Amino acid sequence: MTDPVPDPGSDVALYVHWPYCARICPYCDFNVVRDRGKAAEQTALVEAILADMEAQAVLTGPRRLASIFFGGGTPSLMDPDAVAAVIARAETLFPPRRPIEITLEANPTDAEADRFAALAAAGVNRLSMGVQALDDAALAFLGRNHSADEARRAVAVAGRAFDRLSIDLIYARPGQTVEGWTAELTEALDLGFEHVSPYQLTIEPTTAFGRAVARGAWTPPDEDAAAALYETTQSVLEGAGFEAYEVSNHARGVAARSAHNLHVWRGGDYIGVGPGAHGRLTLEGVRTATVARRGIGEYLAGVEAGTPWIERQPQTPVEAAEEQVLLGLRTVEGVPLAVFAALGLTPASAPLADLLADGFLAPVAGRLAATPRGRPVLDAVLKALLA
Repeated sequence: MTDPVPDPGSDVALYVHWPYCARICPYCDFNVVRDRGKAAEQTALVEAILADMEAQAVLTGPRRLASIFFGGGTPSLMDPDAVAAVIARAETLFPPRRPIEITLEANPTDAEADRFAALAAAGVNRLSMGVQALDDAALAFLGRNHSADEARRAVAVAGRAFDRLSIDLIYARPGQTVEGWTAELTEALDLGFEHVSPYQLTIEPTTAFGRAVARGAWTPPDEDAAAALYETTQSVLEGAGFEAYEVSNHARGVAARSAHNLHVWRGGDYIGVGPGAHGRLTLEGVRTATVARRGIGEYLAGVEAGTPWIERQPQTPVEAAEEQVLLGLRTVEGVPLAVFAALGLTPASAPLADLLADGFLAPVAGRLAATPRGRPVLDAVLKALLA
């Protein structure tokens, strides 16, 4: 019997966006800036994040804290005292029901690894590390500022400092073979983490990679090669005991899954603070999408003026349901039938009936989930559902 999927209820998660990076990666299209050591600006940003949290707590009313996620950017560059201050303020504003998962993204340079113990002391209990590759040539191509040996050392240090450890890897790099990727994944599995997020390299037109591909400097793997690398990822990780509980997230056991991401994928409310941070809040009974001002200066001024967002958009019931389908079908939990019903979709009529009959979706305890056959073509499945 399948265990019931927890309801996120009225609990609220917190996403903190720290935009600074030591180097901007050529594939990155996130809201990031080069860290040029502007201490006064960073101190002001921490204060603005704290003030933004307090203002949003007034809007949401009393809530319980589900999780905290420090993303970016590179939040392992944050002063650990600032991290501790954000955690303390969040837990004061939204007292958690129990100890919560507090994740922070990090890069595996030796310099950042030296800060891991201090970040753990600040309250972080889960580290998500951007290893990306265990091959120096691949790391250079990806624009990373660490070596494979630094990554191995950093994972070892993190394993001693944090209760939970996740790493990111990037595949479908140009020229990458199934044999090479199998060897790299197999080596990575020896590092001792409990969660891995393998991402297929995506070429966004606004990035340095996007511009390079557009001018013909290099060519990504074709569809068949990328599909073979995807299948290799699934088989190697599954063989090592890592379940693909989401399209790009694999965990060794239920306890190792990302509690923060699951809260978001299940449709829970979350507050976004920091430049460009997104949020989803239920305000006066209406699901509302928020986006903070992207520029650091604009965000600082916006928080001071009481207008931190460039977008505060109430969602219609249909928009909220469509978003839950988009997120939920990426997970093994799937989406409640009631959400499909809100979109006028039933298992007895097209297109749901066709997708079920063709084996792309399957019923799971009052929900519908993508099958192993449906996951590799999930974009097409979603297009059929939400056209």
